[in-house]
Formats: sequence, C-alpha cells, structure tokens
Amino acid sequence: MADFILTPLTATVLFVLACLAGYQYRRVWVKEGPRWKLWLFGLVAGACLALVAFIPVSTIN
Repeated sequence: MADFILTPLTATVLFVLACLAGYQYRRVWVKEGPRWKLWLFGLVAGACLALVAFIPVSTIN
C-alpha cells in the first residue's frame, strides 16, 4: 500500500483552489444561478478541503 503525502506547495494550491471554488459557489448561490454550478463548485471545494484535511503534509527536513 502506497503512502500518500502532500508537499506543502500542493497543499497550498489545493487550499487556494478550495477558497476560489467556495467563492464562486457563494456568487452563484446569491444570484440564484443554475443548480449544476452549485454542485460543481461545492464538490470541488469539498474535495480539495477533504484532501488537505485527511492526507498528511510532508515536513521539510
């Protein structure tokens, strides 16, 4: 079984992507836009945050 470890750069990119997707989610929600966009941005934000939360980040030696 392979151990999955995120680099600090990858974790940062995923977190920023989650923030941007969450911001887009809120914009679509406030404008009462199409539901598929809510699902798309919500799933992207949730998946990125789940990856950052449950996969350890490597430490720099």
